[in-house]
Amino acid sequence: MWKLQENALNKNDLLELSNYILKTKTLTQGNEVKKFERNFSKWNKSKYSIFVNSGSSANLLIIFAAKEFYKWKHTDEIIVPSLTWPTTVNPVIQAGLKPIFVDTNFNDLSINYEDLKKKITKRTKGIFLAHILGFPANIKKIKNLIKNRNIKLFEDCCESYGAKISKKKIGNFGLASSYSFYWAHHMTTIEGGMITTNNFKFYNLCKVKRSHGFARELDKKQHNKIKRKYKNINFNFLFLSDGFNLRSTNLNAFLGINQLKKLNSYIRSRNNNYKKFIKCLDPYKSHFHNITFSNYNSMSSFALPFIFKKNYFLKRFCGLLDKEKIEYRPLVSGDLTKQPYLKKKNVKNKYCDIISKNAIYIGNNQFLTDKHFTVLNKILIKLFS
Repeated sequence: MWKLQENALNKNDLLELSNYILKTKTLTQGNEVKKFERNFSKWNKSKYSIFVNSGSSANLLIIFAAKEFYKWKHTDEIIVPSLTWPTTVNPVIQAGLKPIFVDTNFNDLSINYEDLKKKITKRTKGIFLAHILGFPANIKKIKNLIKNRNIKLFEDCCESYGAKISKKKIGNFGLASSYSFYWAHHMTTIEGGMITTNNFKFYNLCKVKRSHGFARELDKKQHNKIKRKYKNINFNFLFLSDGFNLRSTNLNAFLGINQLKKLNSYIRSRNNNYKKFIKCLDPYKSHFHNITFSNYNSMSSFALPFIFKKNYFLKRFCGLLDKEKIEYRPLVSGDLTKQPYLKKKNVKNKYCDIISKNAIYIGNNQFLTDKHFTVLNKILIKLFS
């Protein structure tokens, strides 16, 4: 059986976690969270990291913090991808901002750069980019389109952390970036997510808003200045902003610290699998719009996508996958704008429409072997014979 994802936590991971639980006095957010944040910043080469309870919460916090940070008004426009998970888009709507949807492309599955050019207006305040399925988006093209406009860039790296652009890891090209450690991702804290930023003031605002708006969430060296400013309010219950409770726990952070040590090897395995995948598809490439990303050292493969040119072959392929007990699913969410809650937006997406009708993906992870690709090869021979 070929699952979408296998459990990355082995018995030793769980044994170490059990021992930690028995020894520690603090299970909620504490020193392990701070250590995980430091370690992740070092790994990603970002200045600051904020650990939260999911990648979805990371996106929520980024948008609400940015709206406050830049004093954006209701209905200010944020450009978002049509091919993405809903939580890249929902925070924009929930914050009272206006999402402007752009189509995808078949080179890197990120936003369509020609469509982006048409959608940028004087009302555009930000672009929430998603790096899809492990492929880094073309940041250079995006920045050339932005030019000198005051448009803020955000990166959703939940499916692609570790991918690089000119040897620089994604997540370092805009104001802030998000990462997911859900169990089906590159590494796992079971549930969990991270925000990275290189802006100290934005980092502080995110930390405050992560935990109800508490001033006490800031670094201790900042406390005295704030206490003097608000001396008539009990500092332990001083709220500098509105906020949420998006904190995670020391337990999740403990898992994250150990998983982070293995992450580079996981990414190498996934990228090697992608090379084998492309080799399987190569004899039949005339039937696919598939991504043949050439720089395997710059990607961080999340899944193995099939974008058929004809729906007929997709239907037959799914039947063959079912027989071999190979799990599959739509490519991300297909065209998100065709979901019931967004249908009123009446967006026309040429490439997303093809993906919705003709695309799926199967799982990629560090546990795949040559046997998996032998089975895939046999299925493709049967499909196109």
